[in-house]
Amino acid sequence: MANIKASLKDIRVSAARRERNKATKSNLRTSVRKTRTAIAENNNEAAVAALQESISKLDQAAQAGVIHPNAAARKKSRLTKQVNALSK
Repeated sequence: MANIKASLKDIRVSAARRERNKATKSNLRTSVRKTRTAIAENNNEAAVAALQESISKLDQAAQAGVIHPNAAARKKSRLTKQVNALSK
């Protein structure tokens, strides 16, 4: 355990950030899973609604630095491509 006050504070701050990032990632994975489930069920309306939510969550996670912006863009692109394939 650290003895320096700044190090103790850094440990507390890191723990708080880790919990926040963990919650953000969990919400993100749940949202993407809902989209993929709707795609698998060929439910176009549910897939479009879930895609909008997923895109929002991906943008929030990228903005917060939880995931890399390119990873968010890649996931959004792939999900959008799959949803668009349903409507054809």
